[in-house]
Amino acid sequence: MATARASAGLQSLRAPYHWWRQQKSVVQDAVLALTLTGLAFVPNLAHVGGQIGDLPQRPQNAPALVLVLAQTLPTAARRRRPAGTLAVVAIAFAAHQAAGLPTTFASLGLYLALYSAGAHEPRHRRDVVVVLSAGYAVLALTLHRLGSPQRLMDYLAFYLFLAAFWLVGRTVRKHRIQEADRRRLVAEVATATERARIARELHDVVTHHVTAMVIQADAAQFLLTSAPERAGESLTSVSDTGRRALTDLRHLLGVLEATGESARAQQTTEHDRSPTLGQMGDLVDQTRRSGQPITFTERGERPPQSAEVELAAYRVVQEALTNAVKYAAGHQTHVQLRYTEGHIEISVTTDGPPEAPAPDQPRPGGGGRGLGGLHARVIMLDGHFGAGPRPEGGFEVRATIPFQTGQV
Repeated sequence: MATARASAGLQSLRAPYHWWRQQKSVVQDAVLALTLTGLAFVPNLAHVGGQIGDLPQRPQNAPALVLVLAQTLPTAARRRRPAGTLAVVAIAFAAHQAAGLPTTFASLGLYLALYSAGAHEPRHRRDVVVVLSAGYAVLALTLHRLGSPQRLMDYLAFYLFLAAFWLVGRTVRKHRIQEADRRRLVAEVATATERARIARELHDVVTHHVTAMVIQADAAQFLLTSAPERAGESLTSVSDTGRRALTDLRHLLGVLEATGESARAQQTTEHDRSPTLGQMGDLVDQTRRSGQPITFTERGERPPQSAEVELAAYRVVQEALTNAVKYAAGHQTHVQLRYTEGHIEISVTTDGPPEAPAPDQPRPGGGGRGLGGLHARVIMLDGHFGAGPRPEGGFEVRATIPFQTGQV
């Protein structure tokens, strides 16, 4: 019961705070200025404030009221015009001290103006410090000539006290700038990472589909003279592959165009539509229609994995088959997936003569295309990747990708 009451009390305190945070800075500063003005006329707070002259006090009068208001009301513009606010408040404070008027709560407006100038003044900050210091020196000399009992060390101590508010504001401003720079850097890194990821996806999609279409079109051209009755099958395969390529490209372009909440929603949809290990058979069949002989085997029970793991495994096989069609068309290709405890082992080997050309080796520091892109993708998942020619001829692509059992 007591816990529930404490929680309710905490919620009641949070509500005004959240309301205050949601207000514009103009409204916040106006409320603060009016509050400071009202407190300046509260009897119990009348003699609380800053004081340096220690001159014989004079009674309150109409000009004194003007000087009080001049030290509080300008703080309503403390963030929009910090230097101007400080100038007005400082002049009013100096005149109030030189006139020997009683100490007032309104003098705290000077401290607020100093902090605001340090925290919010975008330009001429050094000039403001110089002018303010010179003005303080003039005030000290004036008070001394008017008979102030304060000594040099007293004036110096009060000057350092005022400078502390400026330094606090300057520290806040510096921290705010550093935080903005950090956020901007994080956003730039995230943008660059996303662009690199989409570039890899574009490469994988375009290279695979276009390579298949070229092979299928060449086969159709050959069949037009040797076996016209079979040419239609190759042309149908070209059409189907082109439609799949257009669908994938439209999806990736949608990801590029999405921003903000739309981008996050698009990314969720992208994961839902990403190729999975269950579609590996369709990928193999599509490549077979290009004329590439392929054997496909799966060993072990396929456990559920995250979308990133499934997409990475799919892209490894897709890129390996694309290279097989490009570099060893017509040679037997063997695709093998093996599921072990916590790992997916992928092996794609293509037969060929010892002098058969092999695709370029993956470069960890490369541009993120082809095998180099696969290397980066697998390494990001804490896996291992390798590709290269085989001693007996042909080439092989190997990858081991870890996953967590039951991960979704």
